[in-house]
Amino acid sequence: MKSENTPFRGGPLDGRVLPILLGPTGHPPKWYEVPVPSPDGGPATVYAYQRVPAGYTKRLGLQRGWVYEYAPGGREHRTLKWPWSKPPRRD
Repeated sequence: MKSENTPFRGGPLDGRVLPILLGPTGHPPKWYEVPVPSPDGGPATVYAYQRVPAGYTKRLGLQRGWVYEYAPGGREHRTLKWPWSKPPRRD
């Protein structure tokens, strides 16, 4: 598997660069979760990072790579929207 050194912004991993495994499309995962064990043996704290573009070139506007930004609210939950399902009713 290929990996890419990806920088992190914000949160406990601010300023660190870690090797992240790339998927079959050549991109790192959209979300990266870091479990941190608690010192008293309780449940682990999970820090979530979201993948965002690192920037764009001036001349052609090409993307320069990826950066993970800290998401204090955690990972966003998405629901599937099937084309044959009805939209929710508004009262």
